[in-house]
Amino acid sequence: MAAGKEIRGKIKSVENTKKITKAMEMVAASKMRKAQERMRSARPYSEKVRNIAANLGKANPEYTHAFMKTNDVKAAGVIVVSTDKGLCGGLNTNVLRMVTQKLRELQGAGTSVQTVAIGNKGLGFLNRVGAQVVSHVTQLGDTPHLERLIGPVKVLLDQYAAGKLSAVYISYTKFINTMRQNR
Repeated sequence: MAAGKEIRGKIKSVENTKKITKAMEMVAASKMRKAQERMRSARPYSEKVRNIAANLGKANPEYTHAFMKTNDVKAAGVIVVSTDKGLCGGLNTNVLRMVTQKLRELQGAGTSVQTVAIGNKGLGFLNRVGAQVVSHVTQLGDTPHLERLIGPVKVLLDQYAAGKLSAVYISYTKFINTMRQNR
């Protein structure tokens, strides 16, 4: 009789685990929908800001901003935007594959590379491949604040403005839907 009781206990345990898993799935789906909505509502604003900045650069031909000048040095910077946690499909894989290609290309041309990591997965990757990480920020959460991003990214931008870098590349994905992101 003990075997029957054990089996019923196991069945009950699996059913409870199933309920907990379903609740966690519903919470994750809700968070995903909210994040997607925030992203979709911010995208037109960011595209408009990008267009305005591009047009302002052309408005006054006598003035050239430090970011619009070309520097003839054999050094470049790469900003890697990734997530802090895994379980997000090919999002990190695609970004890190693109970074690997860019690092090989730059190093093949004899260019030294400095990197900035935004997100824990990107930081771990850059450390594993032996890239020179000059700054990083992790644990930004679902709603990152600009104040936490400015410092790490500014390191490379200041070096470019000072003429120490010839280019600064940013590697990120553009969200299309949960199954597809563009690099």
